[in-house]
Amino acid sequence: MEVYYSDQPLPIKMKLSIFLVGPTPRITDVPSWRPDALQLLESLKFKGSVFVPENSGKNLVLDEDANQDNLWLKQVEWEREGLDGATVIAAWVPRSQELPAFTTNVEFGRYVTSKRLIYGRPDGAPKTRYLDWLYHRETGMHPHLSLAGLLSHAVRLCEILA
Repeated sequence: MEVYYSDQPLPIKMKLSIFLVGPTPRITDVPSWRPDALQLLESLKFKGSVFVPENSGKNLVLDEDANQDNLWLKQVEWEREGLDGATVIAAWVPRSQELPAFTTNVEFGRYVTSKRLIYGRPDGAPKTRYLDWLYHRETGMHPHLSLAGLLSHAVRLCEILA
């Protein structure tokens, strides 16, 4: 498995790849969920590429208030390229006050009809009712309630679509 972080160039060929969509911590005190996702993908023996929209050095990305427009633009362009090129988009939404998932909402809405997005969230995650409804309406599926279930589905779908 090859992991590409947002401060690294994406591969030219994006065959057999999973993009990990979901809220990203904006402060160092809030842990990212993505290291757990990478461990799960490793245990599933995923052989493709994983696109992680976080910096490889720290689990933070710049937001539009960071007053660093060039770095922010580079980040969002990396994400757009990765989302458009990924075989599967695995959207995990552990929404909380610290992880509001504002950008995730937009990405979810943009790709939910792509046939490449699968979605999950922890049981009881706040403010996910609309995502649940839209996901079911557009795909006929219900959200995964565990990260392990979501990523197992992502690996299977990746192999089907690749």
